[in-house]
Amino acid sequence: MSEKHTHDVVIVGSGLAGLRAAVETAGRLDVALISKVFPTRSHSGAAQGGIAAALGNEEPDSWEWHMFDTVKGGDYLTDQDAAEVLTRDAVRAVYELEHMGVPFNRNPNGTIAQRAFGGHTRNFGEAPVKRACYAADRTGRVILDTLYGQCVQRGIHVYPELSVVDLLVRDGVVCGVVALDWATGALHVFHAKAVMLATGGFGKVFKTTSNCFANTGDGAALVFRHGFPLQDMEFVQFHPTGIYGLGVLISEAARGEGGILRNRLGERFMERYAPTIKDLAARDVVSRAIMSEIRAGRGIDGRDFVYLDLTHLGKERLAERLSDISSFVRIYLGIDPAEAPIPVQPTCHYMMGGIPTDVDGRALDVQGRPIAGLYAAGECACVSVHGANRLGCNSLLDLVVFGRRAGRHMAAQVPSMDLTPLPSQAEAPVRERMEKIKERTTGVRPAVLRERMQQEMMERCGVYRTREGLDKALETVRGLQEECRRNVFLDYRGERYNTDLMEALELESLLTLAEVILVSAASRRESRGAHSREDYPDRDDQNFLHHSLVYRDGDKIGVAAKPVSITRFEPKPRVY
Repeated sequence: MSEKHTHDVVIVGSGLAGLRAAVETAGRLDVALISKVFPTRSHSGAAQGGIAAALGNEEPDSWEWHMFDTVKGGDYLTDQDAAEVLTRDAVRAVYELEHMGVPFNRNPNGTIAQRAFGGHTRNFGEAPVKRACYAADRTGRVILDTLYGQCVQRGIHVYPELSVVDLLVRDGVVCGVVALDWATGALHVFHAKAVMLATGGFGKVFKTTSNCFANTGDGAALVFRHGFPLQDMEFVQFHPTGIYGLGVLISEAARGEGGILRNRLGERFMERYAPTIKDLAARDVVSRAIMSEIRAGRGIDGRDFVYLDLTHLGKERLAERLSDISSFVRIYLGIDPAEAPIPVQPTCHYMMGGIPTDVDGRALDVQGRPIAGLYAAGECACVSVHGANRLGCNSLLDLVVFGRRAGRHMAAQVPSMDLTPLPSQAEAPVRERMEKIKERTTGVRPAVLRERMQQEMMERCGVYRTREGLDKALETVRGLQEECRRNVFLDYRGERYNTDLMEALELESLLTLAEVILVSAASRRESRGAHSREDYPDRDDQNFLHHSLVYRDGDKIGVAAKPVSITRFEPKPRVY
């Protein structure tokens, strides 16, 4: 038996996109917020550096400059109509957060303080500009707490520690979800007029990542399994400064405050790769620069990392502006960043691709038509405002701008929508899948397959890629999928808090998305943004200035192209 719930709208995910949508619909719709973790444990809280908006509090700025940086940073794969929505609305969004209670850092005159961040410039690339609004180095944390407080105040119905394990679709209309309650092992069926997915990224596809353990791409994988497309999945951002060996993020705020990357010779090597903005170049540029230094033997002691030097900033500035980062480094490495440089290497950080949507959060099919009853926002969605490479501080902005827009659209449209009947025995496929896993007594544990997948993806689909490597990785991943279907077994087969079962179900999602990433990466025979093909090192606007759509076509995977929206800025050669 399963528990059944009926709501106007079900929002899956309690990060900033899900919370902001819930706040927007509160009082107008009956909303359920389902979260895999307790809401304030959502990965949005790990965002450190800031949220971008052209407030102009420190120096002149404009939304047009911000839009240009967003488009250029995305290597001209950014949909410019969506980028205009994002950057025009940024100022309003930040002041709205301030009025809700977000404690941003302040200037002496009381205005919101801003600092420089990679890829953000004035006058269309002329020089760096201070555009990042911040709360020390815990900006995501304070916005998450503030929005959750707003949801509590508005009486949003929250279902914490439930994992959504199936999407319910009838006659092409999304009409609910099935969720597993970890505390009891019971299945819950949620019936709704509309479902919004805000399930975040899926960095756990890779071995080294800044993502939390919950970021396994469940929402995107469910959409793909039901025959709907995923967009631009080849574009995986590797943040240049993860703590060596761990992947824990050292925010770009560290370089925004004046941090310098150095090789084993002590050189400030970014002067070679981006002479204009140096260490504040876009993330894909800096990640490739670090890997190039390592390949040339200029890693520290000839090893696979470089140094991030903050020693010249001083203890007082580090304590005021970068306290969390300083704490991470002391805890994980035993290093005081005021006295010694930090060993760093690129770490999987952000997915530019995901569920294709319009600017109102409506999920789209292969033909670009809205999928009835389905919305998405946040990192699991692809609007596409990030193109081939997201600018730092645009992620938090994306979450609150498009989370709000999705909420507004649902609030306007859902009251007039009909409640589509559920499929018969809605939870039966999930129950059968789980029982099949539980009944096995021998085989291979989920963690073993997960580690093999993560290692393969890191080695062959990381910062640099080749056709040969992608083909080998695809063969490996498909073999792991087959092994997962036939041989995965659990040490614990009980009902309550069965983390073994959780890992098995999450592994299915990760392997699904790994395959999609590899298929997308193999089909794009050029280098653009975060997708760097060593066998095709140049950007090819003639053949590949388009989005990639990957979808199920029977037993096969189909790949299609989708035009990029170009309104103001024609593609130009890369100059940094």
